[in-house]
Amino acid sequence: MSAPTKPQYLEPTQNAGKLFVQRNLEGSIVMLNLLRFRQIADYSAHPEIAPALPISGAEAFDQYIRHTLPFLHNSGGELLLLGAGGPFLIGPEDETWDMAMLVRQSSVASFLAFASHDAYLAGIGHRTAALEDSRLLPLNELKSPA
Repeated sequence: MSAPTKPQYLEPTQNAGKLFVQRNLEGSIVMLNLLRFRQIADYSAHPEIAPALPISGAEAFDQYIRHTLPFLHNSGGELLLLGAGGPFLIGPEDETWDMAMLVRQSSVASFLAFASHDAYLAGIGHRTAALEDSRLLPLNELKSPA
């Protein structure tokens, strides 16, 4: 009998989306993304945007970023950081992430408008094809003590 596989997290659940909105975050938010890529991108769910030849998950994610940046900028958002990952300094020794990404949006409403924009969604298949697993943590800046 094979070992159980770890769950993969590629899309928010309905409950997670509800909890995100209920947080009533004010002001800008920064989305911390942890990304683990597939060796070979899997376009089976989005064959209409699949490249002619197989590409790596990292290459598919690069296509996703190129597709997404204009919509992100038009919504008032910005890509703050794309960073190469690796093993944790503090954290599980057997857990690694290929990339970390920080994206700032001016508000929750701006993020939701961006994330539901039809033209943006037309290219989201590159993200789906690229990722083996991911995490997305919305961050809200804390006020400094006076």
